[in-house]
Amino acid sequence: MSLVFKPEETFRGDYTYRNSDAAILRFPFPFPEDRYMYSVNIEPHVRSGPTDAFCRPFDIDEHYIAECRDRALTLEQDPGRCQVLSHMMTAQWDTLELLMENMAADYPEQFSLTKDGDVFGSRWTWINRPLGIEQSFIFGDPDTLPCEPFEYITRQAQGDFAICDQREDNLYLDAGMITSQADWSLEFNVGMNFMEWHGPVPLAHQAGVFERALKYLLMLRLGQPVRRLNWTMSINPRLDTSPESYPEWGPDRASVTVENAGGKVHLRVELQTLWRLPRSNAILFPIRCFLISVEELARVPKWGKRLHRVLSSLPPELVEYKGLTRYLPATLAWLAPLDDGAELATGIGPDITELAPI
Repeated sequence: MSLVFKPEETFRGDYTYRNSDAAILRFPFPFPEDRYMYSVNIEPHVRSGPTDAFCRPFDIDEHYIAECRDRALTLEQDPGRCQVLSHMMTAQWDTLELLMENMAADYPEQFSLTKDGDVFGSRWTWINRPLGIEQSFIFGDPDTLPCEPFEYITRQAQGDFAICDQREDNLYLDAGMITSQADWSLEFNVGMNFMEWHGPVPLAHQAGVFERALKYLLMLRLGQPVRRLNWTMSINPRLDTSPESYPEWGPDRASVTVENAGGKVHLRVELQTLWRLPRSNAILFPIRCFLISVEELARVPKWGKRLHRVLSSLPPELVEYKGLTRYLPATLAWLAPLDDGAELATGIGPDITELAPI
């Protein structure tokens, strides 16, 4: 797959992040219908989907280099965004192996992995051409890497990563590389079980969503990953919207007007996948974050109209939980002229193959 990276774009400060036409058309738009409500919405993570963003196990796009640089900046300011409990070393190696093998297979122009065996003690060589990395190491020996294996490989991947240890018929968040989260804290959540971690989410508990999801995930099988979409909104294309950095981004919510909502308000979509790991029996939970401004998204007519309808019909509890209260009216006012009320096809695909010129 040919990729043209945009290494100079930024996710803070001057916010130069933008999506190309191709990136807009491959966006994982999360709303198949005109109304939204929480659901488990889990499906097999296969090599196909409504847009290209679904078609590889670990998606890499034009923002790869810039996102890796932003992660490094966040970790430099707050090393606690990567935490791994001591019993998770085997799961760390499982994660490194899974990511390296899939990245090298799907993007051979960018990555390569050479191995003299598949067992601990084998010598491996990893090459990451976009980031200029070549590293030989002993698989299973953390002293042969610059840092522990989970941090090493997730510094080189887009999206956040959590590892859940399975014990006592529950899942425990016992490791994470979390630098682009939607207002939740790894520092606060590490070590929590599945229900504790999802405790603040409104409406979904009453609907039994998390009970069904946990029961399903405890039975997740090796080699049969699954996926789902989640979403929220952010002001500016900022990856790091953690509670720890709230003073840097929270006040931006008050800066939205009807005139600037199209450029400042961003739909933030998480393509969440879940993988059973082979040696540790833990579950890897990658959370791939995609950002798109409302005006970029509205270049796909179906998506602009549907976003207006979904946001117009959200329950108040979800508006409050997702932090939309202050700027939702301005966003709806910006979108309203684009919605002619015409019936829209179900499904999340763009239903067009190219965008009209700006």
